[in-house]
Amino acid sequence: MSSTSQLAKRFREVLLDGLWIANTNFKDQLSDVTWQSATTKVESLNTIAMLTFHIDYYIAGLIHVFEGGDLEIRDQYSFDLPPLESEEQWENLKSKLWRDAEKFATLLEQMPDSKMKEVFVDEKYGTYLRNIDGMIEHCYYHLGQITLIKKLLN
Repeated sequence: MSSTSQLAKRFREVLLDGLWIANTNFKDQLSDVTWQSATTKVESLNTIAMLTFHIDYYIAGLIHVFEGGDLEIRDQYSFDLPPLESEEQWENLKSKLWRDAEKFATLLEQMPDSKMKEVFVDEKYGTYLRNIDGMIEHCYYHLGQITLIKKLLN
């Protein structure tokens, strides 16, 4: 199995269908969260909806680069979730995350292994591999937060 295929598998594990590292994934954790729970603030923590938006913001930004575009995402905008006021809006946010996650993994699988050693956009960002590994680690970090917030809400 190529290294890009292995990375895509690891990415899908944290977002869509894996149980290996944390015995759960984003799709599993968010499956029973209502929009009311997703938007409920627990002390100074981000909401589940905010964290869902945040992860998708970065995934969508990297997809844009994978497709030949510029790196247009900025940390300062990564939590700019518009107000969620219905279950439908919450479901749409989750659906966007699932679509973007699958697209990210598919684009990654199509990359040659040699791409992983190339500079990602600018030397200050390191290689493609560093950024993809960073994305997977970032997802696990926020998956842990979501899991804990769910426990606090219940």
